[in-house]
Amino acid sequence: MKENKLKIKDLVTIGVFAVIYFIVMFGVGMIGMVPILFLVYPTLLGIVTGTIVMLFMAKVQKPWALFILGVLSPLLMFAMGHTYIIAVHAITIMFIAEMIRRAGGYKSFKYNMLAFAVFNTWICGSLMQMLWAKEKYIELSMMMGKEYVDALEKLITYPHMALVYAGAIVGGSIGAYIGKALLKKHFKKAGIV
Repeated sequence: MKENKLKIKDLVTIGVFAVIYFIVMFGVGMIGMVPILFLVYPTLLGIVTGTIVMLFMAKVQKPWALFILGVLSPLLMFAMGHTYIIAVHAITIMFIAEMIRRAGGYKSFKYNMLAFAVFNTWICGSLMQMLWAKEKYIELSMMMGKEYVDALEKLITYPHMALVYAGAIVGGSIGAYIGKALLKKHFKKAGIV
């Protein structure tokens, strides 16, 4: 059982991957400068970060590793001024992703892929702030200008968010398959099939 506990080395690995993930997430997030593209951000993020997170899952096959990796970016965003919505949403999503990964014994590609597809929906919480904490989110977004905020208000609706969540899951699945193709050697070494 001791083998399954997170060690200092694992926590360092989580930290390194969290920094890489956050930098890539921020880079991809630049498309959000154009309001309509904000809706495809979760899909694109999953495609681009799939390789990073799948490599992480191959390297750290222990309970709660994915959960910890997954909550670091949203907690940082919360600390930087986002609403509590993003943190609560992410913690819920990461718990579900962790349970999916656990069900696959941490070595199943199918379960890791499903876990990443769910993991990738955490970023939808950023957009859900417009629906669940509208005043605060408008205040946060006002630095982009009134036109930008008005466009976001029109774009972020419950029906659109259903599509955004679906896109995040599809993007996460595509990203996981791209990651598997690019990292075949690492998956074989880690025993992930």
